[in-house]
Amino acid sequence: MLKIGITGGIGSGKTTVCRIFETLGIPVFYADTVAKQIMVSDEILIKGVKETFGSDSYFVDGTLNNKHIAGIVFNQQEELDKLNAMVHPAVFRAFDQWVTEHAAKAPYLLKEAALLFESGSYKMCDKNVLVSSPLELKLQRVMQRDQVGREQVLARMDKQFTDEQKQAFADYTIVNNDEESLILQVLNLHQSFLKLADQWV
Repeated sequence: MLKIGITGGIGSGKTTVCRIFETLGIPVFYADTVAKQIMVSDEILIKGVKETFGSDSYFVDGTLNNKHIAGIVFNQQEELDKLNAMVHPAVFRAFDQWVTEHAAKAPYLLKEAALLFESGSYKMCDKNVLVSSPLELKLQRVMQRDQVGREQVLARMDKQFTDEQKQAFADYTIVNNDEESLILQVLNLHQSFLKLADQWV
């Protein structure tokens, strides 16, 4: 099964690109959404989080105590690395299961993840797409969307690779600069992926 990874920095518009692929009948695995779900459903992960960050990591009803976790990992890279080392394998397991369930439903599958390259999960994909966008445009989008200041957005961006760093890992690039047609770029890639899927073994 041909698996395509897709990523982009915060504010790049990668979710919008994925929605276009979905209108073409291509299933999309949203890794960041799944990560939030498995934080409260994957027993191996829950056990690891409690052992590493304390029983206060979860409320009595089983929901995640985000404030407690954030208080530990925020600005403490070593603690964040510990959390990621538990979450990423759990997402990988979920992706494997999802691929099995969707393999017969489409010519190829997409995996969307903000940290596709940073987490190493791009290695689980056969080809990878970067959604690239100018820095100022990304800043404007996120500031408007999340109603936050410039410095807050820049702090979040610092936790991700730059577009230039991501480019080194990408096989394809979609440019989302509000000038070039996103739909046309997706359609062109879709045709390329269909041809590739026909040859894929």
